[in-house]
Amino acid sequence: MEKKPRVPPYIGILVGVSAVSTASLLIRLSSAPALAIAAYRLLFATIILLPFFLITGGMRELRALSLRGFLVLIGVGLVLAAHFGSWITSLKVTSVASSVILVNVAPIFVAVLSHFYLKERTTRRVWLGILTAFSGAAIIALGDLGRGEDSLLGDLLAVVGAVMLSLYLLAGRRIRQKLGLLAYVTPVYAVSALTLFFSCVSTGVPLAPYPQEEIVLFLALAVVPMIFGHTVYNWALKYVGAPIVSVSLLGEPVGAILLAALFLREMPASIAAFGGVLTLLGIYVTASS
Repeated sequence: MEKKPRVPPYIGILVGVSAVSTASLLIRLSSAPALAIAAYRLLFATIILLPFFLITGGMRELRALSLRGFLVLIGVGLVLAAHFGSWITSLKVTSVASSVILVNVAPIFVAVLSHFYLKERTTRRVWLGILTAFSGAAIIALGDLGRGEDSLLGDLLAVVGAVMLSLYLLAGRRIRQKLGLLAYVTPVYAVSALTLFFSCVSTGVPLAPYPQEEIVLFLALAVVPMIFGHTVYNWALKYVGAPIVSVSLLGEPVGAILLAALFLREMPASIAAFGGVLTLLGIYVTASS
């Protein structure tokens, strides 16, 4: 764990988790197609960060990368695009509670991938957490079964988003050892934006025109959950230990569910709430091990 910076990292975590929790609400308020929301979210985030990337010597850091490192960076951007594309689509067809809980099982997949592909030792406590989380996820899916096929499809897309997020975290953990925060996130966001715009064009999703209200929502998604959320959160986690990380991971789904209940009047069903508690417990046990 590195020396703490001037700004307390715990404040950064609080800001990051609070900001990320707003994403599902902002997405549900938008009537634009999911891929367009994802594309503009990443585009605006890239544009906002680009001046800071250039000022802090981001280009110099990128030029110092090997060809393999540069290709890995592009791959991370593609994976991030797949994460946002699948997760935002899930929010359009299933409940906020189901979507945000299932997409946050990423630490479970990180643990599994680390065990089988990175040969990192997985303890019994981790396997207990994995089993608990997947049991909770199965209960959530069972609760959504009566809501129709669209809800189950949304659950599946949220899990796909979790898998993509776990790959993003694993790859980013390695490449961040060579790149600073802005030198890492700015090109990754740019690749993600280009990928999502290409996906929109190739699938016939309209990119324009959108009313001013939609543009404001796209910009809000870029500034609040993307920059003050993902980016600040990733910065803060560099300076804190695993127990803080594990607790903070539970903040997004809890915050998102509370916001959905307050502004969308969307309350999770009893069985989904029980499954959600199990899943969050499993995530905590896995991430804190």
